Amino acid sequence: MLSFKHAQGRFNFRTVGVVIDRQRVLAHHAERDDYWALPGGRVEFGESAEAALVRELREELGLAVQVQRLLWVVENFFSYQAEQYHELSFYFAVTLPAHADLVSMNEHYAGIGDNDEPLIFQWLAIADLEALPLYPTFLRTALKDLPREPQYIVHRDAEN
Repeated sequence: MLSFKHAQGRFNFRTVGVVIDRQRVLAHHAERDDYWALPGGRVEFGESAEAALVRELREELGLAVQVQRLLWVVENFFSYQAEQYHELSFYFAVTLPAHADLVSMNEHYAGIGDNDEPLIFQWLAIADLEALPLYPTFLRTALKDLPREPQYIVHRDAEN
């Protein structure tokens, strides 16, 4: 994983899937967390962000997804569990296979994260995102109108 400790905090290289269906976005969280994030994970050395996203979603959801296009390149600065993070993330529009049960679900869906940690996946209504604990917070409004061309964003969040 391209994640390392630095004297001032931690650096992550992350890839993220933006899965939208019927005005809902697929989000997840670890059982221990009380906030939502979009699915994805850390990129491995020598792996492209796109290939890492396909791998991560196959590991977490057991599905072979299709990466459509790059939406955002985000430098995100935040604090988590009293540690400062500098995270570089690539956000891609992604589609799930048509046969995936997850598409029709309205309740939680269980997945598996790093170190076999249980993940909870759920569709969130895009219209409701501004009132939900979704991080990074720029997503609460940005998901309402996806960019036509890739955008570069520098974002800072408070502790989640």
